[in-house]
Amino acid sequence: MAAEVVTQIMTARIVEEVQESPFYIPMTGPAARPRRSLKHDDTFIVLDSHGDIGASAGGPDGLFNADTRYLARLELVLDEVQPLLLGSNMRDDNSALTVDLTNPDVYRNGRIVLQKDMLHIVRTLFLWRGTAYQRIGVQNHGDRPASFDLTLLFDNDFADLFEVRGEKRPRRGIGSSKLLGPTDVVFEYRGLDDKARGTALHFDPRPTRLAVNAATYHLELSQHEVASLFVAVSCNKPVGFRPAPFFRGLLAHRREMRRHTAGAASIETSNNIFNEVLCQSMADLNILTTDTPQGRYPYAGIPWYSTTFGRDGIITALQMLWIDPRVARGVLRRLAFYQAKSTDPLADAEPGKILHEMRGGEMAALREVPFAQYYGSVDATPLFVLLAGLYVERTGDDETLIELWPSIEAALGWMDGPGDPDRDGFVEYQRASEQGLANQGWKDSYDAIFHADGRLAEGYIALAEVQGYVFAAKRRAARCALRLGKAERAQALEVEAEQLAARFEEAFWCEELGTYALALDGEKQPCKVRTSNAGQLLFTGIVSANRARMVAADVMRPHFFTGWGIRTVAHGEARYNPMSYHNGSIWPHDNALIALGLARYGLKHSVAHLFRALFDAATYMDLRRLPELFCGFRREKRRGPTLYPVACAPQAWASATPFTLLEAALGLEFDAGRGEIRLRNPRLPAFLNEVVLRDLRLGPSSVDLRVSRHGDDVSLEVLRTRGQIQVSIVLAH
Repeated sequence: MAAEVVTQIMTARIVEEVQESPFYIPMTGPAARPRRSLKHDDTFIVLDSHGDIGASAGGPDGLFNADTRYLARLELVLDEVQPLLLGSNMRDDNSALTVDLTNPDVYRNGRIVLQKDMLHIVRTLFLWRGTAYQRIGVQNHGDRPASFDLTLLFDNDFADLFEVRGEKRPRRGIGSSKLLGPTDVVFEYRGLDDKARGTALHFDPRPTRLAVNAATYHLELSQHEVASLFVAVSCNKPVGFRPAPFFRGLLAHRREMRRHTAGAASIETSNNIFNEVLCQSMADLNILTTDTPQGRYPYAGIPWYSTTFGRDGIITALQMLWIDPRVARGVLRRLAFYQAKSTDPLADAEPGKILHEMRGGEMAALREVPFAQYYGSVDATPLFVLLAGLYVERTGDDETLIELWPSIEAALGWMDGPGDPDRDGFVEYQRASEQGLANQGWKDSYDAIFHADGRLAEGYIALAEVQGYVFAAKRRAARCALRLGKAERAQALEVEAEQLAARFEEAFWCEELGTYALALDGEKQPCKVRTSNAGQLLFTGIVSANRARMVAADVMRPHFFTGWGIRTVAHGEARYNPMSYHNGSIWPHDNALIALGLARYGLKHSVAHLFRALFDAATYMDLRRLPELFCGFRREKRRGPTLYPVACAPQAWASATPFTLLEAALGLEFDAGRGEIRLRNPRLPAFLNEVVLRDLRLGPSSVDLRVSRHGDDVSLEVLRTRGQIQVSIVLAH
């Protein structure tokens, strides 16, 4: 009886904890096979290492379009057994996945009829314009003819992405499947939102047997004979649509990918492994960046965040500003288009507020989740203004500034109005609906904002780094106003920024911690917790030089710095957990912004130390790809970092991190008005002896340059210039 009572109490506690975080992403068990993902515009696919969908547990498998799953299973079997994996490789540009398989021993009536390793099966998959293409090549390497069945098993559920994440729905729409002939199968679904969705499967050549859930080819291959089978799976295509031939589509897809990267600066270094990290990062950013009516936009990450996110898009664009400012232009124009014009509590929308997230699935359309167009982000709005100012300084693009200025003013109006509900001069948040996110900064877990004793902060919450974003936004907006001839507006914004800095210093500095509070709660009580949020303040410039050095020293001490990077929460704090999402893990983008802050205050030794740590972490990662986050355990000799099980990979601002770290190390500054690129206090980490930047653009001009390391110093060589451009090194302390 006592044991039953304890069990009931423990169960109740678990339920209560989960209910606090309604959009938690569960991890119910280990992935039986590693996952691979491909993306093109609003469509992405998650497959396992065998090239299958839904054949092994533990992964969010499927073909997805606009937050709906259009294929839940696509599994290849050979005479009713699974093939053996030889290898699985992504193409370097992420355009295709190639999987090499072979046959196990195949038995019939207790006798081996096909000895293992006789068949080489190559699956090549790519995604283009809403269709997943696959070629299956089979070659007989045996010394006698091979006779066997190759079957593709398939199915679908049209699950909303939030269902795949674990949300339960009491009712769903109606689905059906049917054959359209000897080569085609269609799945159809009419959702509760009355929207029709359809998946079409096309097989070439005609299968030996075709049903609504399986296509079987009976193959008779002589010695060394090769057979090729093709399948295309399309999302929401019109009746009569025929996918492009496989090889023609693949070449067109690769040409399109090359065209999108043309015009960005290229980087080559003396370290081949770091070159691999950079190439993977650029390839990941290329597939995550999506054509939208307002321009190309970096979607946040696969699988859970492959859509427009305000904060993620802005920070990714900010990180990539030096290498390709066109990303920022697309982000700014799209977010300006979707800027809130009215008040909607369920969407947390208020006039002038910048979008947090948008979703195109059935649950969002029915408002079962509030994210169709959701504005529950306290930081996207000041970050939007900050990015606009930085973009104009980087490019001199006054035409885009004129287009964006009404949106900039509306965002500033929100910061001074609804964003500061108690008029204390700080931008704050409290969710307007119980369906929304409880915390609305970048650390948006329900338990991410807390006091020193572990109590969760309540009421209107003012985050430390958000005040820094507002400070930096107003200073950049002032410069924009001057460009537009609005001198009085510029002066007023400068005064507001300085007043904010003074208020912030008084309210947030914690002398006993030697750093800044995480936040102020609804009672204006500081959350006296050591967090990486204080490190991001350096990036914004709101901190005085003396206190910046104190903050920098703190985040580089062992309670923060693990040897792999800086934790989100220092070891020893009440809710510290190195395996948590936000309370002790390591986020590459967070470290990247801190690195920019360290560089701002001339702390290049710390930049180099942090750069080395994240580079070392990347060398242990699959594909040399930095994930969304990883665990915050201390670095041990001869061991790599510990992964976080449901981290997105690729993830946009993690992919952009290596470029930001290089920017911080080189101290890159761009002055479009003077046609000058400056390297302020450049210092390369010890693993880089040389960095070559090619086609680094400033307005209509560009330059190729080489930076070489000589101990703690560097030399600069201009290799080539096109147009009028100046490059200089600035040494200042």
